Amino acid sequence: MMLRISDFRTRARSRLPRFVFDYVDGAAEDEECIVRNETDLRALHLLPTCLRDTTTLDTSIEVFGQTWAAPIGIAPIGFAGLVRPRADSTLAQAAQALCLPYVLSTASNERIETVREAAPGGQQWLQLYVMSDRGIAEQMVQRARRAGYGALVLTVDVPVSGMRERDLRNGFKLPFRPGLRTLADLVTHPAWSLSMALAGSPGFVNLTADNVKASPQLQAALLARTMDRSLTWESLRWLRSLWDGPLLVKGLLHPEDAKRALAHGVDGIVVSNHGGRQLDAAPSTISALPAVVDAAAGQVPVFVDSGFRRGSDVVKALALGARGVFIGRPAVWGLAAGGREGAVAALRLFMDEITRTMTLLGAPRVADLQPLHVRKNV
Repeated sequence: MMLRISDFRTRARSRLPRFVFDYVDGAAEDEECIVRNETDLRALHLLPTCLRDTTTLDTSIEVFGQTWAAPIGIAPIGFAGLVRPRADSTLAQAAQALCLPYVLSTASNERIETVREAAPGGQQWLQLYVMSDRGIAEQMVQRARRAGYGALVLTVDVPVSGMRERDLRNGFKLPFRPGLRTLADLVTHPAWSLSMALAGSPGFVNLTADNVKASPQLQAALLARTMDRSLTWESLRWLRSLWDGPLLVKGLLHPEDAKRALAHGVDGIVVSNHGGRQLDAAPSTISALPAVVDAAAGQVPVFVDSGFRRGSDVVKALALGARGVFIGRPAVWGLAAGGREGAVAALRLFMDEITRTMTLLGAPRVADLQPLHVRKNV
């Protein structure tokens, strides 16, 4: 019985080869940041306000003129096609089914247009990495605009890839050449191995404007997060020349960076430490959130991701000023456990827990959640 997000993780672990599960589950270096993300959330308690009318509960929010059924969305997930064939489209369809947004990663394994066509009524955003060849980013942004993506999310916390030791120990790189241990692991996961054999190895198909396959060197560079390290705040002018819709910056933790983002005209901020996959010494996002919210001063919506495993975690972030929370690994665990239905079930679990938590807090609307509902356990 799948009663909690950790149940989806357990099932995903049993269904995926080790190198795939470790790619999804792992983090940087000693993996302390990913632990902080979760432990700092657990250290926050919620204080109910009683005798409030919660007969009618509304978990919806409005973002850039669009309504989300709940204050959560699916975070960008690179190389999701390693978990299941057509993973990007499947996740977009799961989000659409629940009236939630889906953010497609630059490192996706299906083309921008294909994912949009798979969930034409859904809210889809594009997450953007800017590699050394900025022409790759330019053609992706132009295609996303033509396909009707609703927002552009520039990720800025990857000037260099974090040291992901699990991937190195598993020999996971492109081109992938499995060792004897991995080959034995593939034999013990026949369903996954067969699905990959039938669908073909996933690749980074959005690196070229047409259907011509990107070179192995370019695909390896994206997996290794070889980015344009000359990208600066002034580079936002270049992006604005390509994109006239909402532009968000993802990966901020410092309030001074939030102020710089406002000064350069961004439309939203995502507080993120990349799920603990970049700087292992970085603070948890929930601890960084209040200062960023204060710096934003209500001028743009502030979102957050990394470490959210319960609907009550989401409510804590909302009470501290986040407009919404993006969910990454739990959506992938749901996908691995049961495809589209599994991803829907994992997201619905968050939605049910948010509804229950808001009812118990005496907060019938998301706007009713305030810092007074949160207390740090000391």
